[in-house]
Amino acid sequence: MRGLSNILGSAQGVVLLMALVFALAIGITNPGFLSVATIVDLMRNSLVTGIFALGVMMVLASGGIDVSFTAIGAFAMYTTMTLVLGVDIDVPIVGLFLASALIGAALGLINGLLIGGLGLPTLIVTLGTLSLFRGALLTFVGTTYLTSVPRNVISFARTMIVRMENAVGQLVSLPLSFVVLVGVTIFVAILMNFTMFGRKIYAIGGSEEGARRIGIDVARVKIWIYVIAGAIAGLAGMTHMTLSRMANPFDLVGTELNVIAAVVLGGARITGGHGTVTGALLGALVITMINTSLLSAGVPSYWQRVVVGLLIIIGTGLPILTDRYRAKRERLARAAV
Repeated sequence: MRGLSNILGSAQGVVLLMALVFALAIGITNPGFLSVATIVDLMRNSLVTGIFALGVMMVLASGGIDVSFTAIGAFAMYTTMTLVLGVDIDVPIVGLFLASALIGAALGLINGLLIGGLGLPTLIVTLGTLSLFRGALLTFVGTTYLTSVPRNVISFARTMIVRMENAVGQLVSLPLSFVVLVGVTIFVAILMNFTMFGRKIYAIGGSEEGARRIGIDVARVKIWIYVIAGAIAGLAGMTHMTLSRMANPFDLVGTELNVIAAVVLGGARITGGHGTVTGALLGALVITMINTSLLSAGVPSYWQRVVVGLLIIIGTGLPILTDRYRAKRERLARAAV
């Protein structure tokens, strides 16, 4: 019982409980929703959000915030495809993902140098680079849809890990690009939980001044955080391209709130020092479930934004209120003794 209460008392436990309650509520009105096919479909729809969320979680855990990741993903993906199609070279699919990740890392380095090197505010910098990267993409790279993607991209996109029918006879599938999410998940989990670099991220998020006093090179760690987050955004952008089978420079930008909501719901805090891989992925699944369900129910898109906004407030406020409640109980317990 104590273990169960500890799980439900955690941020991930709350998100999991919300997901179960929401799924049961939908299942009552639509029994076909509670099926393996629905889970497969949700996993497919949350692929890109989940990859983005892992990079954003790292940034939030360090006490920063990044809103430029979608612009980085779109820039890296579209630039990679423009270069490959322009030189007409048969690049393997792994090479495309690697190139997109490298471009994303280079753009993340710009964020890192401005934030870690110059000490500028994270929100202001990433708001600026969001506009900068998007403007540079549309001005210098291109604005046309690239629909004639290489054959290996089409082959990769058509390769499915799982394919089945849902309750109404529609085909649902989990594409091979799911392995990208798995790979990024393993990488970030190891980085955050089993390396000194991960401990430094949490230390900086907990207290930047305290981290400096114990000898952590805060500037250097911050630069690397944004480089890694940029590389992850590049992978997310290329994953999105393989799912849609076209490179659209206008895609991705505008989905920042969904990703940030997913990470906050998963237990990360704007103040830093908190955030887990499990929580970020659960949050991405919940956000996707809510948006997909509202869309299928015919709810207008602006109401979806209302729901996402409420979830951000709940995800931000719930941990703070919980901490205050626990602190109050501890004070009362000490006073009783």
